[in-house]
Amino acid sequence: MISFGVLGPLEARDPDPVPLKGPRHRAVLARLLVARGRVVPVGVLADDVWSGTAPPGALAAIRTFVADLRRALEPDRPPRAEPRLLVTAAPGYALRAAPASVDAVRFEHLLAVGTLEALDEALALWRGPAYAEWSQQPWARAEIDRLDELHQLAVERRAAALLDRDRPAEAASDLRAFVAAHPLREESWRLLALALYRSGRQGDALAALREARDTLVSELGVDQGPALRALERDILAQSESLAPPGRAEPSARLFGRDDELARLRGSTASVALVEGEAGAGKSALAEAFAREWASSGRPVRWGRAGEHEGAPGTWPWSDLRTAGDELGPGPVLLVAEDVHRADKDVWDVLAALPGRVRLLATARDTDPGPQYVAFLARLARAEPLRIRLGGLDERATAGLAREVGGRELEAWEVHLLRERTGGNPFFVRELARLLAAEGPAALRTVPPGVRDVIRHRLAQLPEPARDVLLRASVLGRDVDPELLAALAGTDVLDALEEATRAGFLADGTRFAHVLVRDTIYGDLSQPRRAAWHKAAGEAAEALSPGDVDVMAYHFTASALRTTAPKAARYSAAAAARAERRNNPHEAARLWRQSLAHAPDDVDSLLGLSRALAVIGHLAESRRLRAAAMSRGGLDTFAVPAIWPRNDDEHLSAAIAAAATQALRHASGQARSRLLSTLAMELRGARDARGIEAAKEAYALAGADPALRALALNARFLHSFPAPGQAPARMAIAEELLDLSSAHDLVTFAVLGHLIALQSACALDDLARADSHAAAADALSARYGLPVVPVFTAWYAALRLAAAGAADEAERAYRAADAVLAKSQMPGMHEGLLGLALLSIDRWTPSDDLGPYEPWARPLLHRDRQALRDLPPSPHDLLWEARLCLALRAARELGDTTSHARLSAQLRPAAGEHAAGSGVLTLGRVADYL
Repeated sequence: MISFGVLGPLEARDPDPVPLKGPRHRAVLARLLVARGRVVPVGVLADDVWSGTAPPGALAAIRTFVADLRRALEPDRPPRAEPRLLVTAAPGYALRAAPASVDAVRFEHLLAVGTLEALDEALALWRGPAYAEWSQQPWARAEIDRLDELHQLAVERRAAALLDRDRPAEAASDLRAFVAAHPLREESWRLLALALYRSGRQGDALAALREARDTLVSELGVDQGPALRALERDILAQSESLAPPGRAEPSARLFGRDDELARLRGSTASVALVEGEAGAGKSALAEAFAREWASSGRPVRWGRAGEHEGAPGTWPWSDLRTAGDELGPGPVLLVAEDVHRADKDVWDVLAALPGRVRLLATARDTDPGPQYVAFLARLARAEPLRIRLGGLDERATAGLAREVGGRELEAWEVHLLRERTGGNPFFVRELARLLAAEGPAALRTVPPGVRDVIRHRLAQLPEPARDVLLRASVLGRDVDPELLAALAGTDVLDALEEATRAGFLADGTRFAHVLVRDTIYGDLSQPRRAAWHKAAGEAAEALSPGDVDVMAYHFTASALRTTAPKAARYSAAAAARAERRNNPHEAARLWRQSLAHAPDDVDSLLGLSRALAVIGHLAESRRLRAAAMSRGGLDTFAVPAIWPRNDDEHLSAAIAAAATQALRHASGQARSRLLSTLAMELRGARDARGIEAAKEAYALAGADPALRALALNARFLHSFPAPGQAPARMAIAEELLDLSSAHDLVTFAVLGHLIALQSACALDDLARADSHAAAADALSARYGLPVVPVFTAWYAALRLAAAGAADEAERAYRAADAVLAKSQMPGMHEGLLGLALLSIDRWTPSDDLGPYEPWARPLLHRDRQALRDLPPSPHDLLWEARLCLALRAARELGDTTSHARLSAQLRPAAGEHAAGSGVLTLGRVADYL
């Protein structure tokens, strides 16, 4: 089912992103989603899409947009069949989306449910402001405001739910940022103060209430309401009413089971059954509940089955029906552990317990025998409370690891610990102990205790199932039954079912835990691994010849000389696929894997160079490009470039020369790619060849989206024939964004947002620049593109500078420069901090100005001759800034001749701001003219 996301930038998924073409297509879809299934008249739709009065021809355009959307949203709809989703309904159109398919509707439902889990799920749906692209449109404003209010309500309700669960520190952490953003919400202040108080921070709680009172008085001229006043009185009196809801403290050995413990407390069922795999913490939960039961003076009896099914156990309750006087008149808790291994006589006793006995049984549900299944059928008549323990979440995993290892783990350590153990408490404890003793490298190993337990359980399996599991471990954590059957040379379904019942596999197609798979795989001899990987690769070639990732993995893992050519070929093909899927980190790994088997392969050298450039390893990327060129390769380097100055002029000159030579024999799209490469390597140079190459590359790109995007990048890098070209660059950005959206070109989408950010700065539309910065950052976070925050950090400093906050801007510039210095972009970094500080009058002689020094010298040194000897400015993003600096010097020096000469150059930018770089601003150009 297709789903729609409006809680952030608009998206449609099925399950992959659905291309929505241009901004007006997106606006049509958003407008229909705002209508929530109601019909929108076509005239209203046209007026709203064009932000006012629709132009002539708008209705025909709307019909085209609707037709395009229908093809995108229902690609499998037969010709002439009526659409089911975007329907025509007089006098316009309606979107008949299932309520559950729209994230805003799901959010409202989860908010109504109101539990902590539901609220967590609801808030996780938010990716940014609702209908983010249309925040200024009247037709969207009411819905945006409504959803924003619900979002704020959800945050408050989640904080209240955390307080109800006695998690005040977490609630306080979340609320502090929230009240800063929404300082007039009294309920948020109340919850924050209460959370601080319950965290043992009475002084901070009172300070928060004072801040709330001051804010309300200064902003609204009103005093705080009765709820805040009452809370302040209670805090000062340390009222018992402020204590968290009464509940017994769980055992120090119990993590992440608060909800399960609460269910046991609140249940009135006479039988409770706690199930889970080995090590899931069933006994720990039973012990915690039994302690609470015993703390009120009520008796508890324990029993446990033997180690193997049918073996003698410890069952001291056979006399329960006759021992009433001994146990007292109250209810008795009977804890029966590992009942999946009990014999029929024990189950007969358990099924016939007297009414005042409450049974709490634990069982391993991964290997239920027939007698246990029969017992469950008898037990069902008692309508038991059944609780299944899954893996701990990351928060509980972190808490358990902290208790075991004595330190707070880093977020990445917690994530990897949780991933490898599946949150199984026993596995978490063992791996956390190893982590504490041996450091982070231990997270990639299997603890000896875990290995011993897994080996013991494996030995209990029948031989056929054990052999199939050994072969399955070669396939990785996910098991393809068809490939496994080809590897084993026999039917494997019975063995897979046996392994699943024993808890080694989940659903027969996936190892239950990474540690299980790694233990079994680690026990294989190297020759056997190599032979089985080779056989698996050959089987995959026959079964799924297009699955290059699987073949790359197996032929690489076989580590045989005879499979090296296949390992190189399939790794390269998988790397190219990863590039197309916008996964540059995986592409880099696979290109390296290919080179490990074929070190001199030029295509792999160039592929790795591309991937490394995207993920920010720019120095190594340039080194690999040079190595490829020395072997006769010419990279047409389809990596976006935003800064119009090269980082390595020598390498760029060599590539430009090679591209010029290759162009003598190239035509069509190959020529377009070469021309784009030539134009990109000639950026920053006053060379007419670059401009002409960019124009021709675009003309030859045809319908190929990647070629068109590359040619647009080349046009941008040469879009500086004179100052004042921000509108032209904005048009390039918009075309790039439309193209990237339609064809999922993530890196060029980032480029489009950054160019739009720069152009919006020049056009003094900082709100628009903000939205593009946020969009670029979101893509950076989603796809792991570390170069992007370098540019958005400089923009954030520009924002402060534009607001006149010079102190904050200086700190932001220096912080952004520290990051830029490590980003391996000397063409951008050299002298930029000095120029930025000069733009806010915070420059000092220790701040290097690099190539900008000739333009700053007349102003800094009051040097009239330097003003007259200024070199020609590079045609780049800082052209207007250089001219503004020089004009300021001419004005202050009274040099009317230089002022007239420089004004003539700058006059085309009279309507812009000297901020087109997106990194610094010198204000309105007109002020210098």
